[in-house]
Amino acid sequence: MNMDASLKELTKLEKLTAASARGPSIGESLDSLLESLREARSAFLAGNCSEECLKQLAQTVESKKKEVDERQKEVYNVLARLGKALDKESKIQISEELRNQFVDLHQILKALRSQDIAPALKWARSHQSFLKSRNSPLEFYLHRSQYINLLLSSHPPDPLLAIAYAKINLSPFCKEHEAEFRRLLTCIAYLPLAKLQSSSYRDLAQPTLHFDLEPLFAKEYCANLGMSRQVPLRVVGDIGGGGALARIEKGRKVLGDRKGEWTQMDELPIEIPLPSENRYHSIFACLVSKEQSTESNPPMMMTCGHVISKDSLQKLNKSSGRAKCPYCPGETNLGAALRLYL
Repeated sequence: MNMDASLKELTKLEKLTAASARGPSIGESLDSLLESLREARSAFLAGNCSEECLKQLAQTVESKKKEVDERQKEVYNVLARLGKALDKESKIQISEELRNQFVDLHQILKALRSQDIAPALKWARSHQSFLKSRNSPLEFYLHRSQYINLLLSSHPPDPLLAIAYAKINLSPFCKEHEAEFRRLLTCIAYLPLAKLQSSSYRDLAQPTLHFDLEPLFAKEYCANLGMSRQVPLRVVGDIGGGGALARIEKGRKVLGDRKGEWTQMDELPIEIPLPSENRYHSIFACLVSKEQSTESNPPMMMTCGHVISKDSLQKLNKSSGRAKCPYCPGETNLGAALRLYL
């Protein structure tokens, strides 16, 4: 793949985000503006801020704003060209329908950021069957967010509107979220906000209750499209740059020094520690052999309910074709053991 065009635009982007002969970077302009505001604040508090100082400050603000706007425009132009270059070189065709879906996702997340649940709720209601199949709490959490907003928006507290909202929108979820539903109604006794924040219901007053809706919605929206919420290139970069490549190379060298080799093309002979968000597949490790399961050595459930690997099951085989469970007195006919799929 010819990456010349992309590298050219990346070089331009790097130059634009750093200081150059064309002027200060965006960061430097903002730092300079912040310093001017601090100086003006100090002068004002000391009683030395004249009308002329305020005029000069206004001119500085306007000047720095112009610098930032000009640089931002240049950066956006280069980013647009970079995107086009990558699309052209990778020959990836993004359908208009898929593009519109991600524009829709962006708009809904933008609304959620402003605590406007209406667009997200509309999507959730139109995809109720999908969300129920995943046991997703998304719709309940959206209503919970709105309920809390109504509960804390009146001064002095008047919970009647919030209670009416809960009766219509939260009560259908009572069976699945009974404990949380009870907490939402009980917390009314601890209003106003100051009292709620010092009670055992303080978590209901935390901003994270609303902010957590964004990643949850993005996860469900992308799952409905059959896609990961995370950008694949970022996942590869995070995992590789997080030490995976170094560990793999070290493992390869150690095995090479010992004149060993990898016997499986689809697995690694060493463990790569990954954060929970980057673990996409369940892994079974047999407590008897201490080995991870593979396609040729899958986990097998004995009739007593305990699970060991297929190789371990074969090794426990007696001449009668039965294997004694290593965890309990039970015995299993080899033909009765069930393979488990993770």
